[in-house]
Amino acid sequence: MTDLDPEPSTGPELLRRLTTRVVGRRRELEAVVAALAADRHLLLEGPPGTGKSTVLRAVAEESGRGFEFVEGNAELTPARLVGTFDPAAVLSEGYSPDVFVDGPLVSALRDGALLYVEEINRIPEETLNVLITVMSEGELHVPRLGHVAAAPGFRLVAAMNPFDAVGTARIASAVYDRVCRLAMGYQDAGEEALIVSAAAPDAAVAFGAGGVLSAVSMVRDSREHPDLRTGSSVRGAIDFVLVATELAALRGREVVDPGVTLDAALLALSGRVRLREGGARTAEDVVTELWTRWFAPTEPDQGSGDGDASSDGGGREPGKA
Repeated sequence: MTDLDPEPSTGPELLRRLTTRVVGRRRELEAVVAALAADRHLLLEGPPGTGKSTVLRAVAEESGRGFEFVEGNAELTPARLVGTFDPAAVLSEGYSPDVFVDGPLVSALRDGALLYVEEINRIPEETLNVLITVMSEGELHVPRLGHVAAAPGFRLVAAMNPFDAVGTARIASAVYDRVCRLAMGYQDAGEEALIVSAAAPDAAVAFGAGGVLSAVSMVRDSREHPDLRTGSSVRGAIDFVLVATELAALRGREVVDPGVTLDAALLALSGRVRLREGGARTAEDVVTELWTRWFAPTEPDQGSGDGDASSDGGGREPGKA
């Protein structure tokens, strides 16, 4: 019996520990624990910033499992995934198992660990075929090394962004046929505000609960903006409050000063959003619009000759449009 076994004596306690580390995501945590306990491989699918790697790292650590992380990209060749013989050692000792340098896949197989492949839909097809073989056979044949069997506990967990994200490819049905798929969307506004507060506690105090919620709302609006193909994840809200806090200190202004929050929004969000093809607007235009909706003063400033808003901002009540 393992910590991932859904027996009442272990499953609820594992979930209790996980819920203290991960904001929300109770349903997703239950699904991951159940799938791994059932000896299934798993695919987490969702846009960036939805906590896919956070959930899996927490499960691995709280259950005491080994964890091998692989970043999926076009340069992930089979040799980088599997491992290779040390060329210098081969010259002196020949192709001995002792001179084979394990890659993350072989390490996970030997140790019965979780192999986490991030953005699996960015890796080359020949590398993907290696993973399909391992999922099907539970072992891997390496030329001159022999067969490497999966130790008990080995699981492949992959994550992927939606197919239409830049640089992604469709995943073959052979992969879907060998995994359980868990779709992960963005969390609700309250949970995202908790994530921001946990990631940037000092900045969250400076903004206040309403200000943090406004930052989250600005970011969430980017996901539905008609001029954007892709909006920002909650990481944009985290960066926004952190950068705004530092800018305010540098300028000797309040953190909610319009000049501070506008510049912070442009810094944090303009590189994260993706415009729809054929549009005439820039990312800065759209981010400024989103900032105006949530942080621009509601009344023209009457007290500053240079056009800047006063330090109390005259802004919207935090958390309201």
